[in-house]
Amino acid sequence: MAFEFVIFDSIPEEKVLDGILELHKNIFGTSDDLINKMESKYQLLIITAMNGTKVIGYKIGYAMDSNKFYSWLGGVDTNYRKNGIASMLMEKQHQYLKGLGYKMVQTKTINKWRNMLILNIKSGFDIIDTYTDEKGLHKIILEKNLHN
Repeated sequence: MAFEFVIFDSIPEEKVLDGILELHKNIFGTSDDLINKMESKYQLLIITAMNGTKVIGYKIGYAMDSNKFYSWLGGVDTNYRKNGIASMLMEKQHQYLKGLGYKMVQTKTINKWRNMLILNIKSGFDIIDTYTDEKGLHKIILEKNLHN
């Protein structure tokens, strides 16, 4: 299966954005006011995995400061999982971030998303902290040095 990866440094055109929103809703059960949240992020970066014109995966993040980037949201269409798309999205994101001069990438996850937790650890992330958020979810904070 051949996929195309497209990098956006701002909110993408409507057709791609609609694909991201639809996929996000299918994975997480809500669109979660995602457009407004994306508009408020500094140095937004979106990477999509495309099968033709269909968004089959995405990774969204933003700058925390000039050295640290936050890998915020991502997912892969259930029909395309087990093809390494999440790994490729992460690899593309990290390569792009290195090129921009970022030194560190941070992400958070929960135990419910075990495949993502495992992928992060296999990809060189270290668990640096945990906390319980305002909704009572136990969050796991991970960081990766991009220049190892």
